[in-house]
Amino acid sequence: MIRTTLLALSALACLASPASAQTVEECDWRASAQALVEPWDAPQNTRTFANGDVRLAVTDVIEPAAGAYHLIIFSPPFDELGGRQCRVISADGNLGFTGLTLEAMISDYDPAIGLSFAIQSGAYDPKTGGTLPMVLLVTLNQATGAITAELEELP
Repeated sequence: MIRTTLLALSALACLASPASAQTVEECDWRASAQALVEPWDAPQNTRTFANGDVRLAVTDVIEPAAGAYHLIIFSPPFDELGGRQCRVISADGNLGFTGLTLEAMISDYDPAIGLSFAIQSGAYDPKTGGTLPMVLLVTLNQATGAITAELEELP
C-alpha cells in the first residue's frame, strides 16, 4: 500500500514538471539546534526510521522567508565513534524551501534502493512571489550513505 501510494505520488509529480536536483550537503548552520522546528517531537517536524538509526528533522532558519526551511537527515553509516552522518537538504545551496512538513510524508523501503521519502514541500515562485506546491523525493542508502533529493512540482 505504501509503495503504491509513493509511486502514485511520484507519478503525479512527474506529470506536472521535470524534476530538479536539490543540494545535499554536510550539516552546517542550517542544522543548528536553534533552528529545529518546535515542538521537536511533533510528527510534522521529526520522524525516525530503521529502529531509530535514521532521523529526519525540519529546520527553520527564519531568513530568507522565501526559503527558510531545510531537511536534516541523520543516518548510517556510522563513523569510528558510533556517530551517524548528518546531511542537510536545501532547495538550492543555502536557500531552503518555503514550506516543509513531515506529517503527510510517505515512506517506503526497497532493499535495492534503500529508504524512500515523498515529502510535502513548497518552493518560492519568483514570477508570482508566492509558493509552488512541491513534493521532495529523497532516497537514502544506509549501507553507502548515499542520499539523493529531487523536487517536483505538483499539478
